[in-house]
Parts: sequence; C-alpha cells; structure tokens
Amino acid sequence: MIGHHTALPHFPVEGGCICGSVRYRLKAMPLTVYRCHCKDCQRSSGAGFSMSAIVPAEAIELISGEPVVFEKTAQSGNRLKMMRCGTCGTLVWNRPASGNAIVLKPGTLDDASWAVPVGNIWTASAVPWAGIDRGDVNFEGQPTSRQPLFDAWARVMGVAEGEGESEG
Repeated sequence: MIGHHTALPHFPVEGGCICGSVRYRLKAMPLTVYRCHCKDCQRSSGAGFSMSAIVPAEAIELISGEPVVFEKTAQSGNRLKMMRCGTCGTLVWNRPASGNAIVLKPGTLDDASWAVPVGNIWTASAVPWAGIDRGDVNFEGQPTSRQPLFDAWARVMGVAEGEGESEG
C-alpha cells in the first residue's frame, strides 16, 4: 500500500459515532494511519484488525456529546482511556496514558476514503487471512517508535518527512 497516493481532504473534517450523539472535528491531518492486529483490537472491533490514526490531541475538537471513558491495560501493557459513545457504544478514539496524542478510529470519519493505512502493528497476532502487505511498514508487536509509520504516511500523502511530531 506504500506506493498508493491519495488526495487529502481540506481540513477540518468531521466524524462521529453511529447514533450521532458524539460528534467531533478533526482540524489537522493525522500523523499516520495504520492497522492494529492485537487481540484487544480484534475483540473491540469484532474483526481481524482495527484502523488507527494518530492525531495530536489539540487537533480534535468535540462538537457534541461526551464520550464515556473505559480505562484498560492494552496487550502492550500500556494504559489506555477508551472513549466511546455512551448511547450506541461506538469506539471513537483512545488516549494513551503518555504523550499528547489521540488514537482516532478513522472509520468514525464522515468520509474516511482518504485515510489509507501505511502499515501494521502486532502482525504476530494477525489472523491468517489479514493480507498484510510486506511492502508496508510492519511491526510484529508494539513499536518502540511510530516514526517509521509517520514517515511512510508523509511519503504517501506527499508532505515533507519530519513535519509530524512524535506522539511522546
């Protein structure tokens, strides 16, 4: 997927949960978009993997509703605050305990057609039919740094590498 180029929308863009109670505005381009194949994401999404977009916390503006927080320890051992709609249960984003980033769920965007994943994490626990592209940036487990994913996203989106800030 790394060679694929897609046009970015004009920011801000909006998204929200299934029932519409929680709505947000994404004010800037994500630092990266990738697939996570950990068992937690498989269970949470009800699928073989989930999609994630790392965005600076200040790039998200809550328009309506108030997400309900569920705190958990991820497969990596890191603590996460899972932010869901209290009415319909849609997982909208999560907040890692450290850093100044939000892990947005791109499927909650009103138009996610541009949110092309550039890599995969936790490939060691991927289902056999996941179809992981070996040309993507891939990690068998939790990456110590997401910078390779940030750099791949910058290349695919046609922006200068290093423009994204590290998530901390």
